[in-house]
Amino acid sequence: MAQTVGDFLVQRLHEWGVTRIYGYPGDGINGVFGALQRFGKIQFIQARHEEMAAFMASAHAKFTGELGVCIATSGPGATHLVTGLYDARLDHMPVLAIVGQQARGALGGHYQQEVDLASLFKDVAGTFVEQASVPSQVRHLLDRAVRSAVGERRVSALILPNDLQELPYQEPARAHGTVHSGVGYSKPRVLPYPPDLERAADVLNEGKKVAILVGAGALGAADEVTQVAQLLGAGVAKALLGKAVLPDDLPWVTGSIGLLGTEPSYKLMTECDTLLMIGSGFPYAEFLPKEGQARGVQIDLAPDMLSLRYPMEVNLTGDATETLRALLPLLHEKSDRAWRDKVEGWRDDWERKLTARALASAKPINPQRVVYELSPRLPDQAIITSDSGSCANWYARDLKIRKGMQCSLSGGLASMGAAVPYAIAAKFAHPDKPVIALVGDGAMQMNNMAELITVAKYWKTWDTPQWICAVFNNEDLNQVTWEQRVMEGSPKFAASQDIPDVPYHLFAISIGLKGIFVEREDQVAAAWEQALASDTPVLIEFKTDPNVAPLPPHITLEQARKFATTLFKGDPDEAGIITQTAKQVLGALLPGKKD
Repeated sequence: MAQTVGDFLVQRLHEWGVTRIYGYPGDGINGVFGALQRFGKIQFIQARHEEMAAFMASAHAKFTGELGVCIATSGPGATHLVTGLYDARLDHMPVLAIVGQQARGALGGHYQQEVDLASLFKDVAGTFVEQASVPSQVRHLLDRAVRSAVGERRVSALILPNDLQELPYQEPARAHGTVHSGVGYSKPRVLPYPPDLERAADVLNEGKKVAILVGAGALGAADEVTQVAQLLGAGVAKALLGKAVLPDDLPWVTGSIGLLGTEPSYKLMTECDTLLMIGSGFPYAEFLPKEGQARGVQIDLAPDMLSLRYPMEVNLTGDATETLRALLPLLHEKSDRAWRDKVEGWRDDWERKLTARALASAKPINPQRVVYELSPRLPDQAIITSDSGSCANWYARDLKIRKGMQCSLSGGLASMGAAVPYAIAAKFAHPDKPVIALVGDGAMQMNNMAELITVAKYWKTWDTPQWICAVFNNEDLNQVTWEQRVMEGSPKFAASQDIPDVPYHLFAISIGLKGIFVEREDQVAAAWEQALASDTPVLIEFKTDPNVAPLPPHITLEQARKFATTLFKGDPDEAGIITQTAKQVLGALLPGKKD
């Protein structure tokens, strides 16, 4: 049997090192699926929805450093990929989307499922998106799509008309107007020139109160970041995508930054005189130093991310690890440790406040308690994913990362629905490691419940069964509810915010997983221990209190005014809000008081 275009495509992907593809089938991409079956050396993971497959490809890239690949049919299959692809695009992840298209002779004829896919993907896959027309073109299109994605850490897309996939493959002729591409990419060493490193070192050496902010670009540079921080006597804050850069047991690591961040990170930024930003695109400038307050040095692989959030004095285009290694010999160890002592004092105070907040009683369960009890019980090498929404607050603040752990969420896009597909991809990438997903009930109802079926379908192929989905069931789209109260001064709009109470644990049981229901705070720790010891993947449903406020690290007068206005107008949960807000604030001041 002659090699088809589909056969060539699959073999070429294997030559590029692709071992796993996430997706969903359809007649527009049947030629490639037939080739996948014949080839047999690339694992296909069937998601329940194409959007989830794209999230899985994004997570695969995050948790392995490899190219993530997703596949879908023409029309709605391709359009469904877009949200997950934007997740990869905004978090600078290398992902390739392979999609079907209607037959070449039908294009332009208003045919069923005909969508202008090249235009659709032009933004999200702006690094490279092309539609193949003839068999000999597929070679260089695929090679460029892969090389562009991994080289630029962006999304690329390849569109294949369905009739083309079944045609005999033809190598490009040795003739004018043909392209002869090849396989292979080696990551370059990207390093600033010595004079620029010296300018950066001068700024950092002259600083008396140095703050460091790390993001996803610093993952893998933990040793170098630690050495720089120790020499400079700096405190280190972490953007959400950089949560796993450094372990939280280091006393000068102040934790997350921003609305979901910590008080010591806020103070670190407001009081520093020098800022070193490493591999971060953290977007909220109001949580960085005031313009002119601090001298700045930034390190990033992407030039367009430099001096974007804060006007930096020195901008270094380079790989974080390599650049920090070159910078280290130029730095002077600071003998005055007063700034470091102050940072560690802030961190100690914050830990006491966090504990008091987590242990304050709620009705029925304080959501902070859920993550607070998980942290000390996390197995070594665990991978944790979080959804967007109020659960991301507790992930950001209460979850303590140790060395060797990985964690992530939808960062730049902040999309609901990413936690479970992320956790599934993490388990396929690292089948021997425990994986825990933290998910709000809104995201579960939106699209994550269906992906539990994917877990049920595949979990027996994993090396270990340790896979847990923790659902915060508060019957409320909680993050937006609080944003309405604090940012808009509006009472909760029940029609938009209330969601049905669903027995998630019973759904898990119905499809062959283990389900645990927790409605008392004294059951939380034991539930985690039971789940972590299970020989079957687990869904734990925690019945949590929606009136526990995700308090920002700093409350402005405007936010306080709008919150007061909310109560004045009359909120349907007013009594619970007042009670729980008082407990959170007073519990921090009086840590001995838990009730």
